[in-house]
Amino acid sequence: MSNPTDPTLAAELAEYEASRAALIAEEQALRHDHAFRQRLSPIAKQASAIISKIRAREAESIWAKVEEQEGDVFPGMCFTLAKERMERTELWKIVKKFPKGALLHAHLEAMVDIVDWLLDHCLATKGMHMFSDRPLTAENLETADVQFTFRPETINSAASIYTSTYKPSSLVPVNVAADTFPASGSPRDAFRTWFKSRTTITPDESMKHHEGINLIWAKFQSVFGVIQQIIYYEPIFRAFVREVLQNVYEDGCSWADIRIAFVMNFQEAETGRSLENHDVVRVFGEVVEEFKKANPGFWGARIIYTDIRIFGPERIMESMQSCIEAKQKHPAYLSGFDLVGQEDKGRTLREHAPEFLKFKKMCAEADVDIPLFLHAGETAGDGSETDSNLFDAVLLGAKRIGHGFSMFKHPHLMKLARERGICMEVCPISNEILRLTASIMSHPLPAYMAHGVPVSINNDDPGILGQMQTGSLTHDYWQVLQAYDNVGLEGLGDLAETGVRYAAFDGVPVGVEKGVRKERLHEWNQKWESFCTWVVETYGDRA
Repeated sequence: MSNPTDPTLAAELAEYEASRAALIAEEQALRHDHAFRQRLSPIAKQASAIISKIRAREAESIWAKVEEQEGDVFPGMCFTLAKERMERTELWKIVKKFPKGALLHAHLEAMVDIVDWLLDHCLATKGMHMFSDRPLTAENLETADVQFTFRPETINSAASIYTSTYKPSSLVPVNVAADTFPASGSPRDAFRTWFKSRTTITPDESMKHHEGINLIWAKFQSVFGVIQQIIYYEPIFRAFVREVLQNVYEDGCSWADIRIAFVMNFQEAETGRSLENHDVVRVFGEVVEEFKKANPGFWGARIIYTDIRIFGPERIMESMQSCIEAKQKHPAYLSGFDLVGQEDKGRTLREHAPEFLKFKKMCAEADVDIPLFLHAGETAGDGSETDSNLFDAVLLGAKRIGHGFSMFKHPHLMKLARERGICMEVCPISNEILRLTASIMSHPLPAYMAHGVPVSINNDDPGILGQMQTGSLTHDYWQVLQAYDNVGLEGLGDLAETGVRYAAFDGVPVGVEKGVRKERLHEWNQKWESFCTWVVETYGDRA
């Protein structure tokens, strides 16, 4: 056996350690956050070191233990089980204050607390009615097609919606339905509980990964059908958008690109008259301007116009034409186009290629710029048609890819994303709840960062998926910081800055650093430095 004090071995070990350090440094130089780390200010380096110590301490004191009642508790455990504990940590308070820059991937209808905000507004708004495709008897409560609508006059069904004599599609005032809900206790409380079960992914549902993707997606998509027409009554819509912006801004975001699925019937205030799709964009823009005046630090928000990917060519072409018209009428508030819905059961981007190619020509003829921000690779498949949507997203010129979950299986596509500057709009908690990954620990996000692929962090559908503090990006950012040793505060900084680099600001192409984008990158950097200073002043002694 070699003597550990042997000078020859000591020299070999020193050489080995030097080679090891060089190898690690060579790999880390490929990371997307490498350049950001290289230009950290002294105060940012100090803040990063402090947060690293807090993270390590909490990993031991809060997460690394086995408790008889909770089982194995660890950093990066599944979100549903971790949520309450995470919100009690010092790291949570820190990430809550972190300047998150821009939100690039969120669906408007799922951005507000569905029960404690949306249902309250529905009940408080005169003229709101509900109806069902069948009586809401006990056996139908969880499966019936329930919808809401506004009527200027109060309409009462001849029979209770909860009895077998109810005539399908008959309108019932929402307050009547709430006050007559069959329950042994308070009818309204029971109505709220039922409504919540129909409009959110429950904790129990979020944990049933053994049931696979299709069942959870069926529940997820059914929610939008229930809540859609509550949201798209104009007075509620105005308040809804304002609430979204308020939540996003309070959570540290200065900008939001928000997807809206144009499958609604947008009803005018008081009359209930159906308005045009471009009126949605108009009203959205009016609320944004009002909010910006009241909150000068907020940069703004724009709409990504979406339709459902399962629809056929004729319907998609109609949507594309409607999108162009809305862009012509309200150019400052519409930023892009996308198709949404479950990828595994929708038409592929390859099948939609004729429509997209025509759309590009239509945009050129109309002299409008509407980039594609395409959902692609939101799948657990490898080599499936859904997985292959990533190739089409790249070929179609998407500058941002929604989710891109399966991108890590495609080394050449990752190389192209790095070289061409194609940003992955990653939504960690959404991917977990919708059963692509069992926890943040097995998410492909670290692979994208390691390969130098641009990545932004997003919350997707927080009002439905369980974050509950709606508009919250803090949960997703916290998960990333706590789960991965290679990220740290420096990595979070790069992720937030990337969001600003790829936000769809009016008047400057995505990813191009000039004009308003250059100004906002400078503003974000100032917020970053102020945040790092706050960390040092608040936690320096304790860390």
